[in-house]
Amino acid sequence: MPLTTVACCQLALTVGDPEGNRAAARQAVERAAAAGARVVVLPELANSGYMFRDAEEAGELAEPLDGPTVEGWGAAARRHGLILVGGLCERDEDGLVRNSAVLVDESGVRAVYRKAHLWDTEKAVFVPGDELPPVIETPVGRVGVLVCYDLRFPEWVRTVALRGADLLCAPTNWPLSPRPAGERPVEVVRVQANASVNRMFVAVCDRAGPERGVAWVGGSVVTDADGFLLAGPRPAYDEGLVIAECRLGDARNKRISENNDVHADRRPELYRSIVEPGQALPRSPR
Repeated sequence: MPLTTVACCQLALTVGDPEGNRAAARQAVERAAAAGARVVVLPELANSGYMFRDAEEAGELAEPLDGPTVEGWGAAARRHGLILVGGLCERDEDGLVRNSAVLVDESGVRAVYRKAHLWDTEKAVFVPGDELPPVIETPVGRVGVLVCYDLRFPEWVRTVALRGADLLCAPTNWPLSPRPAGERPVEVVRVQANASVNRMFVAVCDRAGPERGVAWVGGSVVTDADGFLLAGPRPAYDEGLVIAECRLGDARNKRISENNDVHADRRPELYRSIVEPGQALPRSPR
């Protein structure tokens, strides 16, 4: 596979200003396209902002898939020949409010993923998804989609890798939390670990801020299939692009030594107790 330029657009967004949020995203996508990006990732809830007062406010800002945000993303994808993944405060076909991510390309909407693992007060606002994350065949390779807190669950990330994703795209809103002096954000470390153990490229697009008194990690990064950073993170106060050239075909090779393959060496029969209630743990040798 040739090199593919992947860009994450770290934006400052505002609750209650969907027009301003759409304009900020539109301008960032234009800059990414001008820089040669073929894959562009926007933050979580890029249309609405994140720090809702309550569920009612989130519901007022939620949009259907044929609303102005996704229509605008589709127009940008057609104009520039892009694959675009963005976070959407969605009102689904049943009227439920979802924390979603949408993948669009020149042909239109290719996939919609509803966040399965809801963080903190999101549980009072959104209905969680209950379907596997999508892995979509695209002209640049196979692209998977998750949202933010989903990345904390290695079993969930693994489902994307096992279905052949070359690149995992994840819109995020990571609130800043204390960490020891000199330490990197654990959110970024976790992304690198997910990339490494699955031999899969990962592109995460975080926020700049603040918003209603909350600051953000600014953890937008692109990793290679070994888990090393190709670009990012940006400072938390800094809007802009995190952009890298990725040889996505490297993710097709799961070998890490002459005798080891991170997929072929798995032993799922030993892991059943993790996911199947009532299964006994394997006995430890005496």
